[in-house]
Amino acid sequence: MASKVSCLYILTVVCWASALWYLSITRPTSSYTGHRQVSSISIARKNISFGNIRTRPINPHSFDFLINEPNKCEKSVPFLVILISTTHKEFDARQAIRETWGDENNFKGIKIATLFLLGKNTDPVLNQMVEQESQIFHDIIVEDFIDSYHNLTLKTLMGMRWVATFCSKAKYVMKTDSDIFVNMDNLIYKLLKPNTKPRRRYFTGYVINGGPIRDVRSKWYMPRDLYPDSNYPPFCSGTGYIFSADVAELIYKTSLHTRLLHLEDVYVGLCLRKLGIHPFQNSGFNHWKMAYSLCRYRRVITVHQITPEEMHRIWNDMSSKKHLRC
Repeated sequence: MASKVSCLYILTVVCWASALWYLSITRPTSSYTGHRQVSSISIARKNISFGNIRTRPINPHSFDFLINEPNKCEKSVPFLVILISTTHKEFDARQAIRETWGDENNFKGIKIATLFLLGKNTDPVLNQMVEQESQIFHDIIVEDFIDSYHNLTLKTLMGMRWVATFCSKAKYVMKTDSDIFVNMDNLIYKLLKPNTKPRRRYFTGYVINGGPIRDVRSKWYMPRDLYPDSNYPPFCSGTGYIFSADVAELIYKTSLHTRLLHLEDVYVGLCLRKLGIHPFQNSGFNHWKMAYSLCRYRRVITVHQITPEEMHRIWNDMSSKKHLRC
């Protein structure tokens, strides 16, 4: 089995390299037409309807799963589900996470489930590459919305929906990005503490108190007709936040009746305000890049803008020097 997986992995890497070379010199002549193109894969689809929603949704999340892992939590209930927002071309980042902090087998006796979140790409070659990757690693979920920066909110809501539907008994959930390094020792043992009673209605990360940026040149531009207020509710940076698993269903249900915003972390903050849940500030979550030093990285939970090569180097250094004192 190990040799078979290794061969499949090598084949996938070769296919990725060939596809990316092809994409660099050509433009696709057809667009992705939907889930009929992925019929060769065993895809689990489940239409969601929560019975206690009595009013008609203004923001129905009416997307089908194109790739799903509905049985990931069946054998044992995870202590932590990690949802990682990624894009199709970031294979190296996903593989680096699988081989470092996102490895589900890092902690004996503590069940961790790692999942990568994607929409569908407009290029069928990239969709096929992700399908092959999914068949090897079984850690990818995809819905049939277009994968883009402005659809990051849909990607996060897909993750919330998945937890609420297929893994509702998990204790905690982390949402993060594929360029984030996570100090799992600090996250598991210092923050979440497996031997303590799980929290409820809990949400923490790097809390931001700010308001809309009205400059149309900004990446975070927010038009007045979409959000007229001068201040956002407190929200956690989308680079990394933690919440108790019960919050996933609460946010998903609330989102069905909350006008959609393209700024994912702000939108989650709006849902939390409706729910009366106040996010807690935690200084261990950093939404910026920090120069590496062993002692500095031992004190944090997340660091932003980490390349796959850096991720391997940091992980190997921290793992091999656990005996050293700072």
